[in-house]
Amino acid sequence: MAVVETERHGQIFVVRMNRPERLNALNTEMRTMLAEIWTEFRESKELEVAIFTGTGRGFCAGEDMKETLEHGRPGGKVLQLSDPYRDGTLEKPVIGAINGFAMGGGFMLAEGADLRVAVHEAVFEISEAKRWLLGGYNHGHIANLPYAVAMEMALGFRFTAQRFYEIGFVNRVVDADQLMPTAMEMAEHLLTLPPASRVNTVHMMRQMRPAVAPDMEHLAGALHDHGAKSDLMESRAAFAEKRRPNFKGWDDPDDRYRTPTLDDL
Repeated sequence: MAVVETERHGQIFVVRMNRPERLNALNTEMRTMLAEIWTEFRESKELEVAIFTGTGRGFCAGEDMKETLEHGRPGGKVLQLSDPYRDGTLEKPVIGAINGFAMGGGFMLAEGADLRVAVHEAVFEISEAKRWLLGGYNHGHIANLPYAVAMEMALGFRFTAQRFYEIGFVNRVVDADQLMPTAMEMAEHLLTLPPASRVNTVHMMRQMRPAVAPDMEHLAGALHDHGAKSDLMESRAAFAEKRRPNFKGWDDPDDRYRTPTLDDL
């Protein structure tokens, strides 16, 4: 059984993550298959719209913590191939059909879709604040959400599908048996548009999304290194062992009072 399955419905391409026993957590095998499949979609002259979903209770639980602990480094193996869905080279629209938990990296996969339909039971979380030395500071900004909501997201609070619908992050909230029919209906609508209109409109909409300024990216890099590196693995070990983490915070306790600023770069 493949960890990612695909279906073709005319010009519509369904991509389904398929590790339900792990809530579709992103291990190296799945990340590799997704990169290959999205490349296939990008290069296809027949396929025009994709629907991205998962099997079981999870859309995607994000990083596979078990693989991380086995390899001794966050994120598993470094891929030797690019993923068009994540690197911005995909010019065709994608509909996210969020069937359950979308956590951490799984949230980012949902965020990457141009349109989003979610089941009522779906749960969303930017988990980076719990696992890294700097949380998901930029996602609420990119989604053009109010500061208070963006802060809530960045600090690892969970959101229901209904809450995300109310603040404009999700387009539709439906019963589970209506998830794929609704996504297919949205895809069919896109196919009624003139091809150049569909492609060019998606391109322009993506170009107009807020971006993180380069100086902020440099500051984020400095802040990501500002803390105890051992906490990266401690957070994952505690998750796997179902216990409360024992964080050090900073290798040198005095460093907490010397937080880098733009003037330091």
